[in-house]
Amino acid sequence: MAASMMIPQNIFLIIIAVISLIAIIVVMLQWRRVKETQNNIALMDKQIELKKISLVEKDLESKRLMENAIPLPKDQQENLAKIRRSTSELMNEVGYLHTEISERLARLEAQTEFKKLQKMLKDIEQKESELDKNVKKIKGD
Repeated sequence: MAASMMIPQNIFLIIIAVISLIAIIVVMLQWRRVKETQNNIALMDKQIELKKISLVEKDLESKRLMENAIPLPKDQQENLAKIRRSTSELMNEVGYLHTEISERLARLEAQTEFKKLQKMLKDIEQKESELDKNVKKIKGD
């Protein structure tokens, strides 16, 4: 009788170990996906920083050239000032939109991860309850 009780208990432990292993693998895969997405966002941030630096360098170069250039008529100077203002406004808007997109993406990833983990937890709890019922049936027999 002791041998017959050990086999179901061993099978129960093996099933629990397999379920735990599957859960760990799923969690690690999801964690890896989140990390990859975070790395992609960081890479895009770096690319944007490089573009900003390039734009600043071009702006400095154009200002340096303007200092050495012949003075422009007043209407052309006003046109250039308008262009600079609109460019500055657009760059501010681009920065804001990029930040908003990043924040929304992070929120979406967190919500998705949370829902997946909740579903996985429910599945595990359901399987544990089924295993508990089976163990009770076996002990009852």
